[in-house]
Amino acid sequence: MADPRSLFDLTGRVACITGASSGLGRRAALALAGAGARVVGVARRQDPLDSLAEEIGARAATVTADVADRAAVGALRDAVSAPFGPPDIVVHAAGINTRQAADEVTDEGWDQTLALNLSAPFFISQAMVPTMKDKGWGRIVNFASLQTTRAFPGGIAYGATKAGIGQLTRAMAEAWSPHGITVNAIGPGFFPTELTQAVFEDPERAARNASQTCVGRNGRLEDIDGPLLLLCSDASSYVTGQILMVDGGFTAK
Repeated sequence: MADPRSLFDLTGRVACITGASSGLGRRAALALAGAGARVVGVARRQDPLDSLAEEIGARAATVTADVADRAAVGALRDAVSAPFGPPDIVVHAAGINTRQAADEVTDEGWDQTLALNLSAPFFISQAMVPTMKDKGWGRIVNFASLQTTRAFPGGIAYGATKAGIGQLTRAMAEAWSPHGITVNAIGPGFFPTELTQAVFEDPERAARNASQTCVGRNGRLEDIDGPLLLLCSDASSYVTGQILMVDGGFTAK
Protein backbone atom coordinates (compact mmCIF):
# COMPACT_ATOMS: atom_id res chain seq x y z
CA MET A 1 0.00 0.00 0.00
CA ALA A 2 1.27 3.45 -0.92
CA ASP A 3 1.93 6.00 1.79
CA PRO A 4 -1.48 7.63 2.44
CA ARG A 5 0.27 10.98 2.81
CA SER A 6 1.04 10.88 -0.91
CA LEU A 7 -2.69 11.35 -1.57
CA PHE A 8 -2.33 14.97 -0.48
CA ASP A 9 0.85 15.72 -2.42
CA LEU A 10 0.28 18.39 -5.08
CA THR A 11 3.76 18.29 -6.57
CA GLY A 12 3.47 18.82 -10.32
CA ARG A 13 0.00 20.36 -10.09
CA VAL A 14 -0.86 23.92 -11.09
CA ALA A 15 -3.47 25.77 -9.06
CA CYS A 16 -5.32 28.98 -9.89
CA ILE A 17 -6.83 30.85 -6.94
CA THR A 18 -9.11 33.84 -7.43
CA GLY A 19 -9.41 36.39 -4.65
CA ALA A 20 -5.82 35.56 -3.70
CA SER A 21 -4.95 39.05 -2.49
CA SER A 22 -6.45 38.59 0.98
CA GLY A 23 -8.38 36.43 3.40
CA LEU A 24 -9.20 32.84 2.61
CA GLY A 25 -8.05 33.18 -1.00
CA ARG A 26 -4.58 34.21 0.10
CA ARG A 27 -4.55 31.42 2.65
CA ALA A 28 -5.59 28.94 -0.03
CA ALA A 29 -2.64 29.95 -2.21
CA LEU A 30 -0.22 29.49 0.68
CA ALA A 31 -1.69 26.11 1.63
CA LEU A 32 -1.60 24.68 -1.88
CA ALA A 33 1.90 25.97 -2.47
CA GLY A 34 2.93 24.37 0.80
CA ALA A 35 1.61 21.04 -0.52
CA GLY A 36 3.83 21.32 -3.59
CA ALA A 37 1.63 23.03 -6.17
CA ARG A 38 2.69 25.88 -8.38
CA VAL A 39 0.10 28.58 -7.79
CA VAL A 40 -1.24 31.49 -9.80
CA GLY A 41 -2.99 34.07 -7.65
CA VAL A 42 -5.63 36.24 -9.31
CA ALA A 43 -7.05 39.47 -7.90
CA ARG A 44 -7.62 43.11 -8.78
CA ARG A 45 -5.02 44.57 -6.43
CA GLN A 46 -1.41 44.21 -7.52
CA ASP A 47 0.41 45.11 -4.30
CA PRO A 48 -1.09 42.32 -2.17
CA LEU A 49 -0.46 39.87 -5.02
CA ASP A 50 3.18 40.94 -5.13
CA SER A 51 3.41 40.30 -1.38
CA LEU A 52 1.90 36.84 -1.82
CA ALA A 53 4.31 35.94 -4.61
CA GLU A 54 7.26 37.12 -2.55
CA GLU A 55 6.18 34.95 0.38
CA ILE A 56 5.73 31.81 -1.73
CA GLY A 57 8.73 32.27 -4.00
CA ALA A 58 9.51 30.68 -7.36
CA ARG A 59 6.41 28.47 -7.41
CA ALA A 60 4.09 31.48 -7.48
CA ALA A 61 2.86 33.78 -10.22
CA THR A 62 0.14 36.41 -10.21
CA VAL A 63 -2.42 37.84 -12.60
CA THR A 64 -4.15 41.16 -12.03
CA ALA A 65 -7.70 40.93 -13.33
CA ASP A 66 -11.36 41.51 -12.58
CA VAL A 67 -12.78 37.99 -12.58
CA ALA A 68 -16.30 39.36 -12.96
CA ASP A 69 -15.45 40.75 -16.41
CA ARG A 70 -17.05 38.05 -18.54
CA ALA A 71 -15.73 39.48 -21.78
CA ALA A 72 -12.18 38.94 -20.53
CA VAL A 73 -12.52 35.30 -19.39
CA GLY A 74 -10.57 34.01 -22.38
CA ALA A 75 -7.76 36.45 -21.76
CA LEU A 76 -7.76 35.51 -18.08
CA ARG A 77 -7.48 31.81 -18.95
CA ASP A 78 -4.51 32.52 -21.20
CA ALA A 79 -2.80 34.73 -18.61
CA VAL A 80 -3.27 32.16 -15.84
CA SER A 81 -1.92 29.39 -18.08
CA ALA A 82 1.15 31.30 -19.22
CA PRO A 83 3.52 30.90 -16.21
CA PHE A 84 3.24 27.14 -15.52
CA GLY A 85 0.74 25.73 -18.00
CA PRO A 86 -3.03 25.29 -17.75
CA PRO A 87 -4.27 24.82 -14.19
CA ASP A 88 -5.24 21.43 -12.80
CA ILE A 89 -6.93 23.07 -9.80
CA VAL A 90 -9.16 26.14 -9.69
CA VAL A 91 -10.25 27.64 -6.37
CA HIS A 92 -12.92 30.34 -6.57
CA ALA A 93 -12.36 32.45 -3.46
CA ALA A 94 -13.18 35.90 -4.88
CA GLY A 95 -16.40 37.35 -3.52
CA ILE A 96 -18.31 40.39 -2.40
CA ASN A 97 -21.00 41.12 0.18
CA THR A 98 -22.67 44.51 -0.22
CA ARG A 99 -24.67 44.00 3.02
CA GLN A 100 -27.65 45.85 1.57
CA ALA A 101 -30.95 45.27 3.35
CA ALA A 102 -33.74 43.84 1.20
CA ASP A 103 -35.51 47.19 0.93
CA GLU A 104 -32.28 48.92 -0.02
CA VAL A 105 -30.83 46.56 -2.63
CA THR A 106 -29.75 48.47 -5.72
CA ASP A 107 -29.53 47.26 -9.30
CA GLU A 108 -25.80 47.83 -9.21
CA GLY A 109 -25.27 46.00 -5.93
CA TRP A 110 -27.36 43.03 -7.04
CA ASP A 111 -25.68 42.71 -10.44
CA GLN A 112 -22.19 43.12 -9.01
CA THR A 113 -22.83 40.43 -6.39
CA LEU A 114 -24.17 37.91 -8.89
CA ALA A 115 -21.42 38.62 -11.40
CA LEU A 116 -18.59 38.06 -8.93
CA ASN A 117 -20.00 35.41 -6.59
CA LEU A 118 -21.94 33.20 -8.98
CA SER A 119 -21.28 33.93 -12.65
CA ALA A 120 -17.49 34.16 -12.40
CA PRO A 121 -16.99 30.70 -10.84
CA PHE A 122 -19.00 29.11 -13.63
CA PHE A 123 -17.59 30.91 -16.66
CA ILE A 124 -13.99 30.75 -15.45
CA SER A 125 -14.38 27.04 -14.76
CA GLN A 126 -15.98 26.52 -18.16
CA ALA A 127 -12.92 28.13 -19.75
CA MET A 128 -10.49 25.98 -17.73
CA VAL A 129 -12.26 22.63 -18.10
CA PRO A 130 -11.14 21.64 -21.64
CA THR A 131 -7.50 21.15 -20.62
CA MET A 132 -8.59 19.30 -17.46
CA LYS A 133 -10.63 16.96 -19.68
CA ASP A 134 -7.57 16.37 -21.85
CA LYS A 135 -5.61 15.32 -18.76
CA GLY A 136 -8.47 13.33 -17.26
CA TRP A 137 -7.88 15.09 -13.93
CA GLY A 138 -9.11 18.32 -12.39
CA ARG A 139 -10.23 19.87 -9.14
CA ILE A 140 -12.64 22.80 -8.87
CA VAL A 141 -13.45 24.24 -5.44
CA ASN A 142 -16.17 26.85 -5.04
CA PHE A 143 -16.78 28.89 -1.91
CA ALA A 144 -20.19 28.44 -0.33
CA SER A 145 -21.20 30.08 2.95
CA LEU A 146 -23.31 29.82 6.05
CA GLN A 147 -25.76 31.75 3.89
CA THR A 148 -25.98 28.88 1.43
CA THR A 149 -28.67 27.56 3.79
CA ARG A 150 -29.21 30.34 6.37
CA ALA A 151 -30.72 33.83 5.99
CA PHE A 152 -28.75 36.64 7.62
CA PRO A 153 -29.76 40.33 7.89
CA GLY A 154 -28.49 42.41 4.98
CA GLY A 155 -27.55 39.32 3.04
CA ILE A 156 -30.28 38.84 0.48
CA ALA A 157 -28.09 39.29 -2.61
CA TYR A 158 -25.09 37.54 -1.08
CA GLY A 159 -27.23 34.70 0.24
CA ALA A 160 -28.91 34.22 -3.11
CA THR A 161 -25.53 33.80 -4.79
CA LYS A 162 -24.26 31.41 -2.13
CA ALA A 163 -27.38 29.29 -2.35
CA GLY A 164 -26.76 29.30 -6.08
CA ILE A 165 -23.20 28.11 -5.47
CA GLY A 166 -24.61 25.03 -3.78
CA GLN A 167 -26.60 24.03 -6.85
CA LEU A 168 -23.89 25.20 -9.24
CA THR A 169 -21.45 22.87 -7.50
CA ARG A 170 -23.76 19.90 -7.92
CA ALA A 171 -24.53 20.74 -11.54
CA MET A 172 -20.87 21.25 -12.44
CA ALA A 173 -20.07 17.91 -10.84
CA GLU A 174 -22.80 16.22 -12.87
CA ALA A 175 -21.43 17.73 -16.08
CA TRP A 176 -17.69 17.30 -15.59
CA SER A 177 -16.94 14.53 -13.10
CA PRO A 178 -17.24 11.81 -15.78
CA HIS A 179 -14.05 13.37 -17.18
CA GLY A 180 -12.09 13.04 -13.93
CA ILE A 181 -12.90 16.55 -12.70
CA THR A 182 -14.31 16.77 -9.20
CA VAL A 183 -16.27 19.85 -8.17
CA ASN A 184 -16.92 20.62 -4.52
CA ALA A 185 -17.45 23.63 -2.30
CA ILE A 186 -16.15 24.77 1.06
CA GLY A 187 -18.62 26.60 3.29
CA PRO A 188 -16.65 28.71 5.78
CA GLY A 189 -18.10 29.87 9.05
CA PHE A 190 -16.96 33.16 10.52
CA PHE A 191 -13.30 33.72 9.64
CA PRO A 192 -11.37 37.00 10.03
CA THR A 193 -11.38 38.34 6.45
CA GLU A 194 -12.20 41.58 4.69
CA LEU A 195 -15.75 40.36 4.07
CA THR A 196 -16.32 39.79 7.79
CA GLN A 197 -14.40 42.80 9.09
CA ALA A 198 -17.59 44.41 10.39
CA VAL A 199 -18.34 41.30 12.42
CA PHE A 200 -14.92 41.03 14.04
CA GLU A 201 -14.79 44.75 14.80
CA ASP A 202 -17.81 44.20 17.09
CA PRO A 203 -16.50 42.02 19.95
CA GLU A 204 -19.99 41.28 21.24
CA ARG A 205 -21.17 40.12 17.84
CA ALA A 206 -18.03 38.05 17.26
CA ALA A 207 -18.47 36.39 20.67
CA ARG A 208 -22.12 35.66 19.92
CA ASN A 209 -21.16 33.98 16.65
CA ALA A 210 -18.49 31.93 18.39
CA SER A 211 -21.01 30.76 20.98
CA GLN A 212 -23.25 29.43 18.21
CA THR A 213 -20.59 26.94 17.06
CA CYS A 214 -20.07 23.48 18.53
CA VAL A 215 -16.38 24.10 19.24
CA GLY A 216 -16.92 27.49 20.87
CA ARG A 217 -14.79 29.74 18.69
CA ASN A 218 -14.70 31.47 15.34
CA GLY A 219 -12.49 30.26 12.51
CA ARG A 220 -8.78 30.83 12.14
CA LEU A 221 -7.26 31.06 8.68
CA GLU A 222 -5.30 27.85 9.17
CA ASP A 223 -8.54 25.95 9.75
CA ILE A 224 -9.16 26.04 6.01
CA ASP A 225 -5.89 24.31 5.06
CA GLY A 226 -6.84 20.67 5.63
CA PRO A 227 -10.31 20.74 4.07
CA LEU A 228 -9.01 22.62 1.05
CA LEU A 229 -6.10 20.24 0.58
CA LEU A 230 -8.50 17.30 0.74
CA LEU A 231 -10.70 18.72 -2.02
CA CYS A 232 -7.76 19.72 -4.23
CA SER A 233 -5.88 16.42 -4.13
CA ASP A 234 -6.15 12.75 -5.01
CA ALA A 235 -7.52 12.19 -1.51
CA SER A 236 -10.96 13.28 -2.74
CA SER A 237 -11.10 11.38 -6.03
CA TYR A 238 -14.49 9.86 -5.10
CA VAL A 239 -15.92 13.06 -3.58
CA THR A 240 -17.81 15.39 -5.90
CA GLY A 241 -20.84 17.66 -5.86
CA GLN A 242 -20.52 18.21 -2.10
CA ILE A 243 -20.45 21.21 0.25
CA LEU A 244 -18.02 20.76 3.12
CA MET A 245 -18.96 23.16 5.89
CA VAL A 246 -15.88 24.41 7.72
CA ASP A 247 -17.75 26.28 10.41
CA GLY A 248 -16.92 24.74 13.78
CA GLY A 249 -20.35 23.15 13.80
CA PHE A 250 -22.30 26.41 13.39
CA THR A 251 -24.76 24.75 11.01
CA ALA A 252 -25.00 21.64 13.20
CA LYS A 253 -26.79 23.49 16.00
